Amino acid sequence: MLRSMYSGISGMKNFQTKLDVIGNNIANVNTYGYKKGRVTFKDTMNQTISGASAAQDNRGGRNPMQVGLGSTIASIDTIHTQSSLQTTGRSLDLAISGDGYFVVKQGNVQAYTRAGNFYLDDNGTLVNSDGMKVQQYENGVLKDIVVNVNATLPSVPTSNLKLAGSLPDPAGLTNGTSGAVQQMKIVDNNGIEHVLDVQYSPNTGNTGWQLTITNQTADPSLTTNPVTINLPYNSTDDEFTTPSTLNLTDLGISDGNTAVQLNVEDLKLDGDSITGLVNPDGNLEGALESFNIGSLGEVNGVYSNGQIRTLGSLALAKFSNPSGLSKMGGNSFQESVNSGTANINVAGQGRGTLAAGSLEMSNVDLSEEFTEMITAQRGFQANTRIITTSDEILQELVNLKR
Repeated sequence: MLRSMYSGISGMKNFQTKLDVIGNNIANVNTYGYKKGRVTFKDTMNQTISGASAAQDNRGGRNPMQVGLGSTIASIDTIHTQSSLQTTGRSLDLAISGDGYFVVKQGNVQAYTRAGNFYLDDNGTLVNSDGMKVQQYENGVLKDIVVNVNATLPSVPTSNLKLAGSLPDPAGLTNGTSGAVQQMKIVDNNGIEHVLDVQYSPNTGNTGWQLTITNQTADPSLTTNPVTINLPYNSTDDEFTTPSTLNLTDLGISDGNTAVQLNVEDLKLDGDSITGLVNPDGNLEGALESFNIGSLGEVNGVYSNGQIRTLGSLALAKFSNPSGLSKMGGNSFQESVNSGTANINVAGQGRGTLAAGSLEMSNVDLSEEFTEMITAQRGFQANTRIITTSDEILQELVNLKR
C-alpha cells in the first residue's frame, strides 16, 4: 500500500484531536479559572531509502534520503497564563493576581485551583462550588477555614496606657497653660466601659508635663477627685521619665485594675502644639458582625466592639512546573510526577496577591481559537485529499489488469 495513505490517516487523527481540544477551550470560554489547552505536532519515524555518505578524495558527500511516515501528537499543553480579573463585588469571590493556586481538600484528596468562587456551608466552613474545603496555612500546617458567625470576643480589662505624639517645651510656657481635653475609654475587670477626660498641662517649675484625669462616668454617690500624674522630662537623656502606674480606684472605679501601666516611649518633646494622645488597651465584649479577606489572604473578623481579629490566612501553592499539573475536573488540578511538589505558604512571598470581590476569567481567546479551528479544518481537509489521491492511484494500478 502507498505510504502517503497512512500519512494522511495520521494527519487526520491529529487534526481531529486538535479540534477536540479547541472545542473544549471554546466550551470553557466563560469558565472562571479555566486554563486553555494547546496541541503541538511532530513527525513520526522516517523510512531511510539511502544513508548519508562522507566526502571522498574524488567525490563529494551525499545526504541521506528518507521518506516520512506521517505525524503524531508531540504534546497537549495546559497554558497557565494569567487572565484578566472580573469584578463581582461579592466578598467571597477571590482572584489571584500572580502565581499560585488555592488549596482545597476533600478527605485525603488535595487539589489546587485558580477558581476563587467560594461559599460558606452550614458549619461556617469555607468551601468551593464542589464542597471541597478551602485550606489555610498556619505554622506549616494546613487547616480548614471556619467562620463562626456566632463567635464572641471576651472583654479584656485595660492594663496599659500608651502616650504617643509630641508636646512643646514647657520652659517657654506659663504655669497653668493647658491643652484641649481628650477623652478616652477604659474597661474595668467586669467588662464595663468608663469614659475619662485627660488634660495636659506644664508641671510645677515647668520641668515637664502632667496629666489630669477625671472620670466622667463615676457613680454620683461617690466623691471622686481628678488624678494628677506627673510626666517629668529628662533633658540629659532627651526623653520623658516613666511615670508611676495609675490606680483606677482613685477614679471611683472599684472593679478596675489597680496597676495600669503608663508607656511614654513614643512621647516626644517637640513641636509648638500639644499633639499627645493617650491610647488605652483593652476592649468590651463583642460579637462577630462581619468578615473580609485581605490582599494577603488574611480572613479578618470585625466585631461589634470595634476589634478586628485574624481568623486565618488562605494557603497558596506554587509549583516549579505548573504545566505538569494534571486536570481532575471541576476547575481543579492535582500534582503529577512532573509538576514538582507543592510549595505552600500564605500569599505574597512570590505567590501573588488576592483581589477580593473579583474572579479570574478563562484565558481562552476566541479569536485565536477560531483561527486555529480554521487551520485545523483545512489541515484535516488536506489530509483527506491525500487519501483520495492515493486511492485514485491504487485504482489505476488495479485497472492495469483488464
